Amino acid sequence: MKKIGFLSFGHWSDSAGSRTRSAADALLQSVDLAVAAEELGADGAYFRVHHFARQLASPFPLLSAIGAKTSRIEIGTGVIDMRYENPMYFAEDAGAADLISGGRLQLGISRGSPEQVIDGWRYFGYEPSEGDSDADMARKHTEVLLTVLQGRGFAEPNPRPMFPNPPGLLRVEPHSEGLRDRIWWGSGSNATSVWAAKLGMNLQSSTLKDDETGEPLHVQQRKQIEAYRQAWKDAGHRRRPRVSVSRSIFALTSDLDRAYFGRNADSGDHIGMIDEKTRAIFGRSYAAEPDVLVKQLANDEAIQAADTLLLTVPNQLGVDYNAHVLENILTHVAPELGWR
Repeated sequence: MKKIGFLSFGHWSDSAGSRTRSAADALLQSVDLAVAAEELGADGAYFRVHHFARQLASPFPLLSAIGAKTSRIEIGTGVIDMRYENPMYFAEDAGAADLISGGRLQLGISRGSPEQVIDGWRYFGYEPSEGDSDADMARKHTEVLLTVLQGRGFAEPNPRPMFPNPPGLLRVEPHSEGLRDRIWWGSGSNATSVWAAKLGMNLQSSTLKDDETGEPLHVQQRKQIEAYRQAWKDAGHRRRPRVSVSRSIFALTSDLDRAYFGRNADSGDHIGMIDEKTRAIFGRSYAAEPDVLVKQLANDEAIQAADTLLLTVPNQLGVDYNAHVLENILTHVAPELGWR
């Protein structure tokens, strides 16, 4: 069985047609959608993290709230920009949220995406070391985080502490056992997917990737997944890795579906430049009647190769409509493809 979850960017705007007019709307409706998704039988509720934008940002209060109101569904991110993160504080927040949820966090992290402001991480107090890029800084933050999440003591205790200490070196608390194995790297290239495999992280591949061969996105992603799994095997890790891909997929079962997404029925991949330096390929949207959709998705090589599919949802259309979008896929599409 393939795990199926949703990925929300958490947009809000005080504009006509938006059901999320404020940050409070976006946050509270995210909790409600996660609850609805669990009731529908979905496997995951994932959220994008963007800074300096009218979108979801600091993820751990939201993940904790969802963890307290649900009991089964995986709760994750796709992705947290590690250029902005203090690894120690991250480990504390993540440990607390994971314990609240009963060990259901699946945290996607990465170097991040193009930003709303110039070098936004500088405003958060971070600066790459001399000779390093911001991407290097993100990877170094990640390596520290992975070490801390192992739960080993590393800090010298105060001989006269306020409260009694356990023996030995101290670790960041609270520690949540197993969270280290539930960290994912959002990879935009084959090289970073191999790097993630060597470090023992799961793999997230989104609808955006470096255009490395000129082939369709789903073919490039399938090759990326193969390179990742080979690197994982070569590294000698004992557990089985997980791989997710993201897609915009809409089963057209009502006039409202057709009004919203019928025009996307013939969409294709798009090519563009990121930061005027990297040629990237952005994946197509799928929108069709369920029987047509089943045939299209069966030919998506990356979806077939992945064990987890994240459905990007139009969160500004409200909780009820997004629950309908998920139900359409879970009811009319997934069973026909053997995912349910």
